[in-house]
Amino acid sequence: MKPKVAFFDFSGCEGCQLDALNLDAGDVVDLLNAVDIVNFREVMTERADDYDIAFIEGSVTRESEIARLQKIRSQAKVLVALGACASIGGVNCLKNHLPMEEALRIVYGDKAGYYDTIPARPANAVVAVDYYVRGCPPVTGELVKVVKALLLGKKPEIPNFPVCVECKMAGNICVFERGKTCLGPVIRAGCSAICVTSGRHCWGCRGLVDEPNVDSEKDILQKYGLTVAQVVEKFKIYNTYGDVAK
Repeated sequence: MKPKVAFFDFSGCEGCQLDALNLDAGDVVDLLNAVDIVNFREVMTERADDYDIAFIEGSVTRESEIARLQKIRSQAKVLVALGACASIGGVNCLKNHLPMEEALRIVYGDKAGYYDTIPARPANAVVAVDYYVRGCPPVTGELVKVVKALLLGKKPEIPNFPVCVECKMAGNICVFERGKTCLGPVIRAGCSAICVTSGRHCWGCRGLVDEPNVDSEKDILQKYGLTVAQVVEKFKIYNTYGDVAK
C-alpha cells in the first residue's frame, strides 16, 4: 500500500503549503503515484485521521495548538516541519519580545479579550520532529528530495554548510563588500543563495547551521566595522526563538 501523507497548517501564512503545490508536472505525477494524500486543506475537502507521514506548516502560537500538534505526532510515523515557522519559529516569534497582553492589545485593540495567544514556538519545542524542509518558503526541489528519501527509507541529505558556500559557487559579490550586512556566514545553505543572487542579502530563513562559526562571523563584522548587536537587530525576523539570537 502507498504511504498516507497529510499536511497540517498551524499559525502561518500557508505559503509553504501553496509552494508545495508548485511542482513540475512530472514531479506531481510521480508524487501522486507514490503516496496517498489524505489530508491537505489547501487542495481537498476530504479528511482522514489515518496517515503515516505528517507535514506541519506554521508555528505554535495558541494553547489549543499544543494538544493538536501532540495528537498529530502520536498518529504520524514520521513528522516533517515544513518551512521557517514550523522549523525555527519564524516571523511569529517577533511577538515574543513583548508581553503577550501587550501584543494582543497592539494587534486587536479593545477586542483583544476574544483572542488567546502564547509565546510562539517551532514544532520541535512541542513534539519530536524527524525531518525539516527549511526556508520561507521552502525550496520546492528540496521538498521533492525529502519525500523521495522518506519513501526509500533513507535519511534526507540536507545541506549543513553556510549560504556563503553557495554564494561563492554562484559568483556573487559578497554582501559585506556592497556595504550591507548578511547572515550568510552562519545560516544553513540549500536555497542556492537566491536572495543574495537577486541583489539582496541573506535574511536567515533557513536557520543556523548545526555548528555555526560564530568567531568567524564576529571577525567579518569587525572587518567591516559592524557589531553583533547591529546584525542581530536587523535579522531577528526569523531567528529569535530561544537563544538563537544571542
